[in-house]
Amino acid sequence: MNPVITGPVIGGHQLGRRLGYPTANLAIPADWPVQDGVWAARVTVNGQTYGALGYVGRKPTVEHEGKRILEVHLLDFSGNLYGRSLRVELVQFVRSDQQFDSTDSLLRQIDRDKQDIIQILTSCG
Repeated sequence: MNPVITGPVIGGHQLGRRLGYPTANLAIPADWPVQDGVWAARVTVNGQTYGALGYVGRKPTVEHEGKRILEVHLLDFSGNLYGRSLRVELVQFVRSDQQFDSTDSLLRQIDRDKQDIIQILTSCG
């Protein structure tokens, strides 16, 4: 069974938006038994389900001693999700969390992750 969590979107630092990958952030329990890293995900909001890039971790490239969080970038979605409740299903683990030496390096990896995740979500329906 895939890990699932439901909760309200909380505010973040909006770095994803500046990088071209706006994310919705959800608080997660500190002991949520999910491996940190990048995930192919499905997100349901207002009865509509979207494919998504999911990230669980502490954002080591941009934060020092950051709090563990879940971030999702919904594919083919535009709009404001603040305050809305999301249901996030983590479908498949893609790669472990890592620290990059620059936000440019991080962005190049996110671009590659997006292509991998689109393939994963397309193949599993």
